[in-house]
Amino acid sequence: MTKNAFISAIAYENKEENRGSVEFQVFCFTNKIRRLTSHLELHKKDYSSQRGLRKILGKRQQLLVYLSKKNRVRYKELISQLNIREIKTR
Repeated sequence: MTKNAFISAIAYENKEENRGSVEFQVFCFTNKIRRLTSHLELHKKDYSSQRGLRKILGKRQQLLVYLSKKNRVRYKELISQLNIREIKTR
């Protein structure tokens, strides 16, 4: 349900349904991260899920770095919408 709302918001902005956009990918990864985090709170020794969570976190991190370099305004809007922290700069 939230995915469809986000898709319609992106489609409204871009005038087409663009599921390959960086924003949509980050949104999907964020949902997966939240689900895996709640799963791992119950199953602390599920090491396969921990590994998967780390991989998804890395992918989301790469996409956020890319977006922050390409378009800082879209990046700021996205992190405020998803309520995630800003990436650390080196």
